[in-house]
Amino acid sequence: MQHLGKIRSFALELAGGPAQGVYRGGELLSGQVVLELSKVLKVRALEVCARGLATAHWLESRSVGMNTVYSDYTAYEPYLRSRYQLIRDNGEVTVLQAGKHEFPFTFQLPEWIKCLTVNPVEEPTPNHCRFSPGRTLATSFEGRHGNVRYWVKARLHRPWSVVKKAKKEFTVIEPIDINTPALLAPQAGVKEKLARAWYCNRGQVSVSAKIDRKGYTPGEVIPIFAEIDNCSTRTVVPKAAIIQTQTFIARGAKKQKKSVVASIAGDSIAAGKREVWHGRALKIPPVGPSILQCRIIRVEYALKVCVDIPGTSKLLLELPLVIGTIPLHPFGSRTSSISSQYSVNLDWLRMVIPEEPEAPPEYSSVVSSEESAQNLSPPCQGELGNGLEGPFFAYIQEFRYRPPPLYSEVDPNPTSDSIRPRCMTC
Repeated sequence: MQHLGKIRSFALELAGGPAQGVYRGGELLSGQVVLELSKVLKVRALEVCARGLATAHWLESRSVGMNTVYSDYTAYEPYLRSRYQLIRDNGEVTVLQAGKHEFPFTFQLPEWIKCLTVNPVEEPTPNHCRFSPGRTLATSFEGRHGNVRYWVKARLHRPWSVVKKAKKEFTVIEPIDINTPALLAPQAGVKEKLARAWYCNRGQVSVSAKIDRKGYTPGEVIPIFAEIDNCSTRTVVPKAAIIQTQTFIARGAKKQKKSVVASIAGDSIAAGKREVWHGRALKIPPVGPSILQCRIIRVEYALKVCVDIPGTSKLLLELPLVIGTIPLHPFGSRTSSISSQYSVNLDWLRMVIPEEPEAPPEYSSVVSSEESAQNLSPPCQGELGNGLEGPFFAYIQEFRYRPPPLYSEVDPNPTSDSIRPRCMTC
């Protein structure tokens, strides 16, 4: 602790939060201002404010004669601006005794942002903002040409003294649920290119690729299904990589920074040969989620499948990716839709579905011939009960037993030769 006269320490402490100091829109941000005094201190006011701000900034130079001219590109977008008076300035002085003082506070993080800024020269004020409802908080981010930061700052006002300040930053991660139809949709594409060298046609190279879905989370493995056809006279090498693109926007201009976060390389493909990837695995490393709702900063991902062709430019095929925060539901999108439709707790499925699937019993050992004749009609709604609706019952039967044996063209129960075949025209 640093001794500054009567003030031994002046600091901000934040509560642990729902996820160890990581917050999201709509949650409560709680903490306290801790003031430790060695002597009696007169205080005029004590306030704490919570701020969230996205900033994009870079410089561009150009030569004008013998001089170099720099252009400044700066943009802001505020996300949070709240203030709380812990000791209100009402014209009188508050006397604090020596010792430790704690002043708790709580802020409500907004779920939707209504005020957005458009390229102010200075720190944003309400005059720089315009209303545009329907945006959420942006995920905390640190980039080369911009950032998204959230912090809490306390100010201690004393008579005839400079304002004492304390600052504490916190992290916001807005959830991206990949269990949505748009992010569960498969992504596929086809590209082809003529290999040329010195204006000579060396043949065509084509690539087609497909991935199971658009949305993934860090730590998952992307199975890549691809087919590379090398009809050229050169040996080519296929590769795949996850590309992160950071886009910064200010004053109508854009600045981009691209980086490779993960990559794999395939085997060389000789001239006139073909290579097929049957789910080649590419693991996603620990990276930040996609940022798609910020006006001035965007973080996007893509899967690029490229083919290195000697003597000519690469053949590139790009498939869009979204890196989310909520992983794929363990039972897939079908279960998610069922649970949202019926609003039933699915914990009981763990007890119904065994960990090791068992072989289905023989039909004759379970149902007699008399019961079989009686149970040909579907059950009534009252017989099923309220706990098992139709789709749930079908879902359990789908995963309860192992699948039937493979189809065989040899009939295990052949018909007897003594039976006369029926005439199909009768």
